[in-house]
Amino acid sequence: MGELFISQYAKKPRTVGAILPSSRYLAAKMVGEINFETANVIVEYGPGTGVFTKELLKRRKQGTVLLLIEINEDFYQYLLEEYSEEKNVHIIHGSAEHIKQYLEGYGIKCVDYIVSGLPFSSLPKNLSIPILKEAASILRKEGMFITFQYTKMKKMFIEQFFSSMKIQREFLNLPPAYIFHCQK
Repeated sequence: MGELFISQYAKKPRTVGAILPSSRYLAAKMVGEINFETANVIVEYGPGTGVFTKELLKRRKQGTVLLLIEINEDFYQYLLEEYSEEKNVHIIHGSAEHIKQYLEGYGIKCVDYIVSGLPFSSLPKNLSIPILKEAASILRKEGMFITFQYTKMKKMFIEQFFSSMKIQREFLNLPPAYIFHCQK
């Protein structure tokens, strides 16, 4: 799994965003604010090798739908091998900017949580803007968009799309990361 991540970073550093997968400590903080008892639909943007996916699967209730959106072909294939047998897990090879189209395909109108591994600091603005706009538009009123970044450089940019943001820091990750919990 680590080798797959490193090889993909070498090929596409702007879209992979890090040389190593996220730590289990970061994964725990990323999903720590999710109310798994009430969550019916959780979307994960850029699951990569599934570090956050494992945590979501471990904690979700049986009927919760998990939609994984992965643009990288090799990561997508890996996710299919790992999770295609999981009930209520849908793995989509595509871009997060088309989330409404994917949701419509499953008859889903809105989501409770979006967990994002997308590297907004290295994604072009013309891609980041539609992704964040769509994310805010598909969240339920009490829903939450959760992302992590290695710096606070994109904090003000991400805040434009949400009315509130809470930030946590995870030092037990290489490199240490900021977790942004955003609500409409």
